[in-house]
Amino acid sequence: MPSAAASEKGSEPSSPKARFRFRCIGCGSVTELAAQDFRCAQCGNLVEIADPAWKSGFDPAALKSVWRDRRASDKQLDRSGVWRFRELLPAPESEQHLVTLREGNTPLYELPLASSSLGIPRLFAKHQGLNPTGSFKDTGMTVAATFARQAGFRWVACASTGNTSASMAAYAARGGMRSLVLVPDGKISWSKLSQALDYGALTLQLRTDFDGCLQLLQELVRRAPIYQLNSINPFRLEGQKTLAFELMEQLDWHPPGHIIVPGGNLGNSSAIGKALLEMRDLSLIPRLPKLSVIQAEGANALVRTLREAGGKHLVSVQAETRATAIRIGNPASWEKAVHVLQATGGACEQVSEFEIAQAKAEIGAEGIGCEPASAVTLAGLKKLLQQGFVKREESVVLILTGNLLKDPDFTMDFHRGSLLEGSNTNAKNFELKPFRHPPVVLDATLDAVIKALEQAEKSHRTRSDA
Repeated sequence: MPSAAASEKGSEPSSPKARFRFRCIGCGSVTELAAQDFRCAQCGNLVEIADPAWKSGFDPAALKSVWRDRRASDKQLDRSGVWRFRELLPAPESEQHLVTLREGNTPLYELPLASSSLGIPRLFAKHQGLNPTGSFKDTGMTVAATFARQAGFRWVACASTGNTSASMAAYAARGGMRSLVLVPDGKISWSKLSQALDYGALTLQLRTDFDGCLQLLQELVRRAPIYQLNSINPFRLEGQKTLAFELMEQLDWHPPGHIIVPGGNLGNSSAIGKALLEMRDLSLIPRLPKLSVIQAEGANALVRTLREAGGKHLVSVQAETRATAIRIGNPASWEKAVHVLQATGGACEQVSEFEIAQAKAEIGAEGIGCEPASAVTLAGLKKLLQQGFVKREESVVLILTGNLLKDPDFTMDFHRGSLLEGSNTNAKNFELKPFRHPPVVLDATLDAVIKALEQAEKSHRTRSDA
């Protein structure tokens, strides 16, 4: 049992204690220590990290200069695109506790084809899928794993739809810790699961969905000295904040009109929103961009929470979507996400499986691959443009959260034409045909290859003329 492993150090590990404090997002109570389930002892809400040192203020120009100069540094802390922004992060007691894989530092791409098609001046994609394990989770995991290591934990754990498990297992291995992964049986991409296996995680496939896995984990951490690394862990969100710092730096500190994020467990949108509010309060940016969240129709808990309950209580759903990274029906950070939407004036929208598939193919046509959950951002942008929420003259940044190779089955089924079989979108399947590029099996002859080239050229001209 993990308790035996922990006892080798002489005492059970404790939650980290440093200059920051934990603040309840509900009642606002502040404590120096957090419970293992990261919930407030007074009202049961989630806690977040508050740093009283910020009250003294920073010089915005000096901060920007320091962060820029660190990009040329060879120091371990500076090589990380997360710890480069450490002035606005909780600080570990010693650099010796640091667990990093040089995460962050991800590119910001322009999407000229989609921009032209939609009639907006500038459309960008911030690609978090180019982190070490292929998803945005790494930016949060470096901070959370660092504090788990500092506190002396031998075991860390997560419930996951795939990306979290891959990231946690990698950072646990890097930090000399053991990792426990709880995943829903049959509802996770094998490519994501294979990462966790390779990094040495004890992987348990449970006969339930993600929400069931997370509930069981919450019970487990209250009974055993295991440190939880899901996004309810506030250290995770602190690391994920740096996506926004890095994005603004790449835009020379001129905020876009809109930032659009996929919505699953809603930790990422919460983290980005927290960063935007902090940057505004520190005068690092002159105004807030609107932060909007897009969900799949089959996993639309936040959409329903806002539309049916006015954001007052969570409307859970039985989640079902091929975009596995956001197949979550009971998102833990829904209250934080509601606050962010209200604070930035953002929107929340849902998109169909057909719209996700088409948007993913359109992003791919730009030479930029992403997992299907990331593609909800482009699909959602189309709807927000139609509704007039996004104006044609405004710049937009899409957050791509995962690498193309995270969900290869989705991609292969799409190109083979079997992705939407049996669904109510079957009648629209023909609209996706121009985006499909299935492999062609031929005899190994020069004539066969030349004929295939000619046919491909003819098809391309036909599409171009249309």
